[in-house]
Amino acid sequence: MKKALAIIFTVLVADQLLKFWVKTHMMLGQEIEIFPWFIIHFTENMGMAFGMELGGQWGKLILSIFRMIAAVGLAYYLTLIVKKGASTGAIVAVSLVFAGAVGNIIDGMFYGAIFSESYGQLATVFPEDGGYAPMLYGRVVDMFYFPLIEGHFPAWFPIWPNEQFIFFRHIFNIADAAITCGMALIILFQKEFFGEEAAVAAPEN
Repeated sequence: MKKALAIIFTVLVADQLLKFWVKTHMMLGQEIEIFPWFIIHFTENMGMAFGMELGGQWGKLILSIFRMIAAVGLAYYLTLIVKKGASTGAIVAVSLVFAGAVGNIIDGMFYGAIFSESYGQLATVFPEDGGYAPMLYGRVVDMFYFPLIEGHFPAWFPIWPNEQFIFFRHIFNIADAAITCGMALIILFQKEFFGEEAAVAAPEN
């Protein structure tokens, strides 16, 4: 369990420290170019990973509740596989997904209540007039932008002729990256992870 806790702690601390720094040192929409292909771009979203959204206030509430239920389920599953002696890879993968989920849950639950608006100004922590949104309605802070390839689709392209394309267009955070890496590990090594788990869980004759 120590490995899982170390991964979860590391991801959460790194994720929240960076988000706090961005919120208190950058205005919404501001960019810091590290390299031409690596930009810190401050944006916020109401929804899922990589800026995708589930529309409206009810959508936000449903998503927040779903995230919390999913996090509880992941915590239970992680505890279960650790007790069963699952492989290090399986524990790492599930820990990454859990930590990423909790990282974004924190934004949605608390950021609206503890931060002022970031539009046109630097956000302050615990503003006198209250935060920009009630509990559970906070926006997730994203900042990593990697426009590795930019160009236009050719005129003969059947769907988006002459339209601009950017790869990678989505802006994300450390929590999103943890979820993505964890899920990628699970998909790539599912036979090893779940096969070993099944072998450990199987009763001896």
